[in-house]
Amino acid sequence: MKPVLIVQTGAAPVELRARMGDFPHWFRVAMALRPAQVRTVRVDHEQALPPPRMLAAAVITGSGAMVSERLPWSERTAGWIRDAMDVGLPLFGVCYGHQLIAHALGGRVDYHPRGREIGTQAITLLSGAACDPLLQRLPDGFAAHTTHEQSVLEPPRDALVLARSTHDAHQILRYGETALSTQFHPEFSVAAMQAYIRRRAGVLRGEGRDVDALLAATRPTPEARRLLRSFVRAALSDDTPLAALPAAIRRVRAA
Repeated sequence: MKPVLIVQTGAAPVELRARMGDFPHWFRVAMALRPAQVRTVRVDHEQALPPPRMLAAAVITGSGAMVSERLPWSERTAGWIRDAMDVGLPLFGVCYGHQLIAHALGGRVDYHPRGREIGTQAITLLSGAACDPLLQRLPDGFAAHTTHEQSVLEPPRDALVLARSTHDAHQILRYGETALSTQFHPEFSVAAMQAYIRRRAGVLRGEGRDVDALLAATRPTPEARRLLRSFVRAALSDDTPLAALPAAIRRVRAA
């Protein structure tokens, strides 16, 4: 069986890795996959990406880097994303991965004019989500963990915007039949979200944020995780809801 590739674009902070492991572990647990089903490539360490046809699917992680920096490894990964789209590889981008897919396909990514979004946020599905096989079983509103300063300010021309938060208008984007991305972090646990808030407590207080309130508001996000898990199950299944996407996408665009 072809593996699911984790395209690792950064690493968890050192103090978190010691207690919780690194991003590939977080994603593998969230996707409910065995170690043998997963391959990880650390693109920010110049590791080479395999040909997309060798993979069942790919998930692109978050990072401490910024897409607008256009670092060489990031731009090479953007080119690989375009190649993956050409052959129909199922892709799922998260945070930096979400922004990098959008950038690779012609969208605009930069610092959000309203600043940072962090903490457990309410995500609202938009009308097109009802036609999307991976989203149609989610509730209209659900909780998800966020931490980012940059956002997709302008999605690619043909992308579908399927969810938003009060801070960010582009929380879920779909690109074609097999690619989806989220600004939020479906792989985060409550402990990970709280660790990120505590780690940035001084900066957050300097921005006028109530750190205690952010910590108190964190809660489990099972629907967000279910979306990631549904994507992987669909990519690995012969009887996949991804096969229904062409007609679903046509219905959304015609609405």
